[in-house]
Amino acid sequence: MEKKKLEAFKKRLELRRQDLRRTVNRNQADGRSADEDTAQDIADRAASSYTKEFLFSQSNNERHLLQMVESALARIREGSFGECIHCGKEINPKRLEAVPWARHCIECQEKLERGVLEEASR
Repeated sequence: MEKKKLEAFKKRLELRRQDLRRTVNRNQADGRSADEDTAQDIADRAASSYTKEFLFSQSNNERHLLQMVESALARIREGSFGECIHCGKEINPKRLEAVPWARHCIECQEKLERGVLEEASR
């Protein structure tokens, strides 16, 4: 991959990482503040519980995406960015434009989603 393109992906991923870190930290703080609310009414407690569950779920998704972004940045440092982590083939540039943290080529991603391919921890 061209060095100029690689730098552009690196900048996009670093900005995304910063945004995700801020979001995760904000969700954690909001979850803690929902814990501090001493609701007397059962409806208030239910609403508070729902809010905490929602924030936890959202934060969990954001943390997973953050891990994927950090993994992509590591692949840039290693020199393997843009290659499928399963088969080693080049990931389509349009796919990378849409999802720069993509780890699999289209074929392997489809296999993964069908359950034919086992998820790699890389």
